[in-house]
Amino acid sequence: MVELDGETLDIEKIYKISKGSEVTLSASARKKVRDSRDNLDRLLRSGERIYGVNTGFGKLLDVDISSEELEELQKNLVRSHSSGIGDPLSKEHVRAIIAVRINSLTKGYSGIRETVLDSSMEVLNKDLYPFVPSLGSVGASGDLAPLAHIALALMGEGEMIHGGKRIKASDQLQKNGIKKVTLREKEGVAFINGTSAITGILSYELFRAFDLIRGAICSSALSFVAMKGNPDAFQPWISEVRRHKGQGKVSSALVSLIEGSSNIRARLQDAYSLRCTPQVFGAVYDTLSYARSVAETEMNSVTDNPLIHGDEVISAGNFHGEPVALVSDFVSIALTDLGNMIERRIARIVDPALSGLPPFLTKHEGLNSGYMIPQYTAAALCNMNKSLCYPSSADSIPTCANQEDHVSMGMNSALKLSKIVDNLSSIVSIEFLLGSQAVELSDAIPSEKILKLKEEVRKIVRPLDTDRPPYVDIESIQRSLLEGDLGRLCHNLISKII
Repeated sequence: MVELDGETLDIEKIYKISKGSEVTLSASARKKVRDSRDNLDRLLRSGERIYGVNTGFGKLLDVDISSEELEELQKNLVRSHSSGIGDPLSKEHVRAIIAVRINSLTKGYSGIRETVLDSSMEVLNKDLYPFVPSLGSVGASGDLAPLAHIALALMGEGEMIHGGKRIKASDQLQKNGIKKVTLREKEGVAFINGTSAITGILSYELFRAFDLIRGAICSSALSFVAMKGNPDAFQPWISEVRRHKGQGKVSSALVSLIEGSSNIRARLQDAYSLRCTPQVFGAVYDTLSYARSVAETEMNSVTDNPLIHGDEVISAGNFHGEPVALVSDFVSIALTDLGNMIERRIARIVDPALSGLPPFLTKHEGLNSGYMIPQYTAAALCNMNKSLCYPSSADSIPTCANQEDHVSMGMNSALKLSKIVDNLSSIVSIEFLLGSQAVELSDAIPSEKILKLKEEVRKIVRPLDTDRPPYVDIESIQRSLLEGDLGRLCHNLISKII
């Protein structure tokens, strides 16, 4: 059970929720929500003109709405904004988005009722899966389309996914004893004005990326030992004189894995893909750490509009997705380059002129092609990542008749990041596959930790003696890396360092 209080949500908790953990609301958060609603009701009784509550939206802000039509206004907002298209977001992403949205609305500046948040939590706790198309958010005025699709499902007018099929949300709500939400004043605009879709996806993918960089450090250590790299480049003082924290952490992690290996140091100076791993991986780690600080700040922030603060109701711009859009693109660039370096080691390890190992890591070359083609696969994935990492946040296409004349495009940044993380997990898995074979073919004597890594891979796939389809082995390693024993081993071996 994860308690949401508007203050302490982090990427670990988001990941747990995305994978099925239930949620509850803290008592302090409930009080803030009630107080905020009381403020809104008082302001409405006084006749205050409030954007999105008794006026139209966007360019229609000058249109006044009668008191009899206020609830219909909120319903129509959700209906009209449910305009996403494309494949549905994954269940993990949708759960992460809902958790971030609830957490932000508990801060006490949104005027939403507890009942809306309770219904949202019930959707999570009863493991329902609202249908949310992946495309259609420009990441300013919030993630309007994806959040509207979630609100539409809460209203019983949208859809949910069950058994791989889209079905009426009303049926799923009724089956699970959840009352349809009747949105009242401001609740529609509060729910859909926010950066929760960008932030939820970014946070989920950041958690995966931290796990992957640990895996990549371990796979790189296998390759390093197999190719008899020179560990002198990882001496602690070298990182100390450059002072980047990530470099020092990666260097220490590599030393802890390699220490005890013998019959290495084949060269005075290694190629960059071996020698510069701390510098490159460390820069990626520092990027992830910065992105984490931004994501965790955002998920514990108020991001809707207008905001209620005592007697004030201010239409401002906290819904703009620029902070999380920029870091989503930044992380995409960093992880793309992480994959680039891994692919260069993969290419080196199958080239006998560079590795000193049998061609394509097979003892019977010619009759067998060995691991020739997995390098092609890694190259193709790197090429795709290079295309995907072009920053969406560098573009802005005005919307809403130029009322919203600068947007973040952050949702596209987050979606591309998700695909890059998937591709990177395959690249790391390929290095584990080839690195384990290379350790067995090398005359280097591996350390105890390197042997543990190699033996864990061998629990998943057997050595390659004669040709067989590598895709089965790559997929098996990838599953274990992302959700199984290989990932846990990598975490346990170096998590105290990085």
